[in-house]
Amino acid sequence: MGQELGELLAAQTLDAPLTLGIPRGGVVVAAEIVRRIGGAWDALLVRKIGAPGDPEYGLGAVAEGGVRYLDESRIREAGLRTVDLEAAIASEEREIERRRQIYRAGRPRRELRGRTVILVDDGVATGGTVLAAIEAARRAGSDRVVVALGVCPPSTWFRLRRAADALVVLLVPPTFEAVGQWYRRFDPVEDHEVVRLLADPALDRAES
Repeated sequence: MGQELGELLAAQTLDAPLTLGIPRGGVVVAAEIVRRIGGAWDALLVRKIGAPGDPEYGLGAVAEGGVRYLDESRIREAGLRTVDLEAAIASEEREIERRRQIYRAGRPRRELRGRTVILVDDGVATGGTVLAAIEAARRAGSDRVVVALGVCPPSTWFRLRRAADALVVLLVPPTFEAVGQWYRRFDPVEDHEVVRLLADPALDRAES
């Protein structure tokens, strides 16, 4: 889907955009976008906050830069309080720090201030990770935030469209169960693949 998203983004007027993939799958899609539109790119580290005992049930997300997005309505529906998520939040923030050290190997994150940022993910269900990423990009000073996704359900499309400056999504199916059902292949992406892509000089044709 990255190639198709790249074609759609290439048709837009984007001033020297910085493409940021949300690990892990979003980095693979972002790499295909960068092959089409060029420019600088990086990862923006975000982690979903799951319910205690059910980590796949998203209740929010954390992102680098100290961003915490918590979906209060879903938390209440789960019969939980914000304080009940503190252990999960702390765990995911540690994971962000672990990935930062591995993925960037000591180099600083790309400067977002004054930039048009393209946030990329393979797809989303509730959209919590992308909402946290949007907040992280805005806190870091980006001028414009464009979200590019492979697939998302209609309810999430409306939430993200309100939060982002622009939203590009290939598939918005009326019936949605999981992101992986909309890919012919949806193999797990490991850390070493993210590191390989981010270090590939052929994928980065910009100075900053």
